[in-house]
Amino acid sequence: MMPGSAKALNQGVAPVTYGQGDRPPRGDYARAGADYTCAQDYGQYAEADHDTYRRLYARQLQQLPGLACDEFIAAVQQLGAPERIPRFDDISERLLKATGWQIVCVPGLIPEEAFFALLAARRFPVTDWIRRPEEFDYVVEPDVFHDLFGHVPLLFDPTFADYMQAYGAGGLKASRLDACELLARLYWYTVEFGLIDTKQGLRAYGAGVLSSAGELRYSVTSPGPRRVAFDLQRLMRSRYRIDTYQATYFVVDSFRQLFEATAPDFTPVYARVRETISSQGEIDAGVVLPGERQFMI
Repeated sequence: MMPGSAKALNQGVAPVTYGQGDRPPRGDYARAGADYTCAQDYGQYAEADHDTYRRLYARQLQQLPGLACDEFIAAVQQLGAPERIPRFDDISERLLKATGWQIVCVPGLIPEEAFFALLAARRFPVTDWIRRPEEFDYVVEPDVFHDLFGHVPLLFDPTFADYMQAYGAGGLKASRLDACELLARLYWYTVEFGLIDTKQGLRAYGAGVLSSAGELRYSVTSPGPRRVAFDLQRLMRSRYRIDTYQATYFVVDSFRQLFEATAPDFTPVYARVRETISSQGEIDAGVVLPGERQFMI
């Protein structure tokens, strides 16, 4: 799940998104409440939908060893039996006991302030529709498989769970400073497409990578993309696309590094980033800066 850039909670209207892409968000926003949450429409799922979920789950599960971080592999079983799309309430019951989080249903991409408010309250928004058969290999925006398989397992990890809450709290501040696009980049390059350096080598922890059949292996083993060390200000200057594999991946040393970068009030960072963008410009995806630490394959 990614926040959109709409600031008003206009019911029945889908938010626009940051990044660069051509497709409008999908989803029935008319059924959402004031906070953009709604009841999971479990009756909408046909047997073909459950089969799509089962096949997606099976394909991704067999790719995880050697590519996904250990924390994710250990937690993915918390999603329950993979034969059918899970009921959100069942996962929330287990998640609440583990880290105090719950998952809530949303129609799709939601406005930034609604998204931040949910995270700050330890409520993770999950889309309930599932991709069409022709989108089996790649879907541009998050569906129920992406949100559940990609995002939810790491919410069972205490440090990562705290990072997500801190991100939401920081987002509420950013929305008052017109800095949400900078914060969206942090989410994109960590929560969605982040890599982590481990004793066993690079591993993926970002949901966009972990839920993608092609990008999981590409991000960790392909010589094509640039993999650079995490730096908050550098990251916030970096552009991204929402409809291709990433040209740049940021690598963290640990989830603790993420939490410590987010938990303090880094409001002053926005001013420094804007000043740097004004004088030096933004950074295109795939560009490596002089002296920047890279992780080579």
